[in-house]
Amino acid sequence: METNLNIALFEHINATPDSPAGWLLLAEVSAVYLIWFIPALLVIGWLRGSDRLKQPLLEAFIATLLALAASWLIGFLWPSPRPFMVPVGHALLEHSPTPAFPSNHATIMLTMAFSLMLHAKTRRIGRYLLLLALPVAWARVFLGVHFPQDMLGATLLAATMALLVGANRNWLILPFHHRVARRLYHLLFAPLIVRGWVRR
Repeated sequence: METNLNIALFEHINATPDSPAGWLLLAEVSAVYLIWFIPALLVIGWLRGSDRLKQPLLEAFIATLLALAASWLIGFLWPSPRPFMVPVGHALLEHSPTPAFPSNHATIMLTMAFSLMLHAKTRRIGRYLLLLALPVAWARVFLGVHFPQDMLGATLLAATMALLVGANRNWLILPFHHRVARRLYHLLFAPLIVRGWVRR
């Protein structure tokens, strides 16, 4: 059952079909497309970045995968409805009736952001991602596919998983990075590395 505060916050943020078209367009772009910065960052970072960048990116990627696995488990064990499943408010973005808590979009962006902020080399990138996550979280509530509590849950899950993986990087991340990820990268991209098109 959704709490009164959660529903009240949702109704305060949620748009209506009569909301300004500019706000609706901005929300759709934020809700759907901003998340593509994450795979772009991972690809560009690994192809063009140094080892000092690749290792934090790998750590953030693994933390994000683990956070998504935890998110799926939470949704499976304690499924929470989306607003249009209650029903309450206006759903202005098409979405399947999957469990809402925590938000996967926010989980992905926030776990990447928090994890990258644990490293001096990538702290600025992490802060930019954190700023980018704010319009994503707002837009998905604004368009009626999430409650505010879904974003709070994503924030707590992302911070917890980033810290857990970061605290265990010496045995969880570094061996995998040196023994598997780097070797696989050199094997797959050897022709491009020789030509100097991507970083070694």
